[in-house]
Amino acid sequence: MEPNIESLLKFGSVNELYIEYVKRQEPFTMTDDHFHDYYEIYYMLSGKRIYFIQDRSYSVEQGDLVFIAKQNVHKTMHAGSTSSHERVIVHFNDSFIAANASDCADLLLLPFTRGIHVLRLPRQEQLAVDQTVRRMLNELQRKPSGYQLVPRAGVIELLLQSSRYLEQHDPPPLHHATPIHAKISDIVRYMNEHFAEPLRLQQLADLFFISPCHLSRTFKEITGFTFSDYLTITRIKEAQRLLRETELAITAIASAAGFDNFSHFGKTFKRLARVSPREYRKQI
Repeated sequence: MEPNIESLLKFGSVNELYIEYVKRQEPFTMTDDHFHDYYEIYYMLSGKRIYFIQDRSYSVEQGDLVFIAKQNVHKTMHAGSTSSHERVIVHFNDSFIAANASDCADLLLLPFTRGIHVLRLPRQEQLAVDQTVRRMLNELQRKPSGYQLVPRAGVIELLLQSSRYLEQHDPPPLHHATPIHAKISDIVRYMNEHFAEPLRLQQLADLFFISPCHLSRTFKEITGFTFSDYLTITRIKEAQRLLRETELAITAIASAAGFDNFSHFGKTFKRLARVSPREYRKQI
């Protein structure tokens, strides 16, 4: 068992549907800076976490649902003195929806297509979601005959509960914790739009009226990424998109993604994607 994990349950595979329950008693921060080509739901059973998604950080509390669309850069961190937490993650892809609810795909994927990252439901709706999640976990733990059916139905129900609420309500706004959190989000959004340019820490510090030292330190504290790591993963994400969606030569893709050194691009791509750009394109 992985260090720092007190309880662990797993079901399925990321090729269609994967569910994982983890309970930790000690502080934990994700070591991987990542994004992926499947949908993710993160449900906070107990405790509190900081979750960076796409361009800002959120405080995630017990009962919150987190929706991470395909290709969203994300990372979780421990929240201050809070150490223990329980969470459930669900990974699924389009084939899972197609096989189980193709006629309602648009409805079920509403939290992702509307860009809802953290959903804090009213008490009655939250209790219904919690009941759905705990019923799935109970089946996975006990494993009675036919238990494999329950997680599949439970995930569809979880999506339906969330989407029906969003059809009828605008989720309450989640405000930034402090003005510096808002400023870092502005900086991240700028990086997301200008990653192909030769961005430098000093340049953004000047642009957003903050000292380079303060920007470097605060960027890491709030997002969980160093400035350079976030810029690199954003560029690699764009390179992967171009490899999937275009016929451009790999040298042209490296340049379009913001890399001025092709050798560095190749090494960085393989480190993050675990395959070379050429192998990645062949797999697609």
